[in-house]
Amino acid sequence: MSSSTSSSRASAGTHLSATRASPVWVLLSVCLAALAMPLSFTGPAVALPALREALGGGPLALNWVTNAFMLSFGATLMAAGALADVHGRRRVFLWGLAIVGASALAQACLQGHGAIVGFDLLRALQGLGAAAALAAGTAGLAQVYDAGQRTRAFSLVGTSFGVGLALGPLLSGWLLEAVGWRGVVLSAGVVALAALVLGRRCMPESRNPQAQRLDVPGALWFTLALALLTWGVLQAPEAGWAHARTLLPLAAALLAAAAFVRVERRSPHPMLDLSLFRYPRFVGVQLLAAAPAYAFVVLLVLLPVRFIGVEGMAPLGAGRLMFVLSLPMLFVPLLAGWLTRWLSAALLCAAGLLVCAAGLLWLGRCAPGAGLAQMGAPLALIGLGIGLPWGLMDGLAVSVVPRERAGMATGIFSTVRVAGEGIALAVVGAALAVLLARELALVSPSLVSGLSEAAQMLVTGNMDGALGLLPGAAMAQVLQAYGRAFSTLLDLLAGITLVTAVSVFAFLRAGADMPHA
Repeated sequence: MSSSTSSSRASAGTHLSATRASPVWVLLSVCLAALAMPLSFTGPAVALPALREALGGGPLALNWVTNAFMLSFGATLMAAGALADVHGRRRVFLWGLAIVGASALAQACLQGHGAIVGFDLLRALQGLGAAAALAAGTAGLAQVYDAGQRTRAFSLVGTSFGVGLALGPLLSGWLLEAVGWRGVVLSAGVVALAALVLGRRCMPESRNPQAQRLDVPGALWFTLALALLTWGVLQAPEAGWAHARTLLPLAAALLAAAAFVRVERRSPHPMLDLSLFRYPRFVGVQLLAAAPAYAFVVLLVLLPVRFIGVEGMAPLGAGRLMFVLSLPMLFVPLLAGWLTRWLSAALLCAAGLLVCAAGLLWLGRCAPGAGLAQMGAPLALIGLGIGLPWGLMDGLAVSVVPRERAGMATGIFSTVRVAGEGIALAVVGAALAVLLARELALVSPSLVSGLSEAAQMLVTGNMDGALGLLPGAAMAQVLQAYGRAFSTLLDLLAGITLVTAVSVFAFLRAGADMPHA
């Protein structure tokens, strides 16, 4: 880069260290970090039945295998972006990757029944590292590319995330059969280590000299609200929605959210600039960020559990089906960027969500035991549909905040996306448990207690445990009940996706007054 470019960036409010390297190597480092994130997320979902056998744990503890990572990841992204702006994006990026790798190694060292609690805690720690790496890495990347090149660079980051989603289940299935669950959890650590080594050599340090210290009260209230919300939702299938064990944490989550809004309104330097929600385009981008959570991401957890734990499919076979779901993520995001030459982002995003909704409805018609011939087309349709907005989201998000506030820009967008995924996983899992309990009551009408527990076991892929709680019920009957509940769930998700498509189109089209960087 030229010295004139460097000086102009310094005057814009960003200081770069003297270390220089080609932006391409910085991009590669951030892309590797982005690749590690979905491996951290999808791998344990594929390995969940094996984790249950090796480390023990009931349905609630097994639910936290995924939710602990997503909760800490989503809850700390904005704080990580603010820390990166103040203390240096390179520094926070490298520390985040180190935490991801170290926590993966520690997870692989656990053994013995009862160790699932330690595994969940390490997953939460891994989520913290992932938040630091993603927020700081993308903010640092924004400093080494100019406006026109930045959109293409972020598109490649999104594509790298898509590669992880596409190949992650297949890789995890192969590792699970070849070396066991430890190989699955270590895979993300290996990729994070590669990103760390490259980032340490090539990423220049940058920070925002106008950035203020971390908004600690806001960060704490936000994290507390998300944690209580997730805890309350996960309690619902076992205790019931009207039980105090569910209502108390949900009410406390509402109070914590209100306290967060109040703190942010009064703070001179808030973690989240709430005034941005006055602009339609900003609201549309946030709706778009949340859409993949219930239209696509929840399937990355629910389907491997269904294929392996409920239907008894081999891990590699389940990985092949999941690869069909995620395969479009390898090329559709790039195709979406190319199509913007002729079509608006609003139209492409809405069209993609409509296609995704159609795929969800179609998948809901596939009964348990259906193979690739029946499920391949709807799975590919879902991946194709979600790939269109996926390729445009990051570019749209970066455009809503000036470049010197890149940490906040990526933090807000990524927080909505990842926090939405964590909440969606908890809510959808709880909804599936409720639907399963209703269907299982038809299979065992004389059974008064145990239905909720059996339903939760099926949600976590424990077919044998569920059959043990359903005396007289045949496996074929339980599979049929599972199929009906899963079909109803997918119909609901398709309806939500349809409403989101219409809303996103309306908000993005109404965004002419949105401020630009």
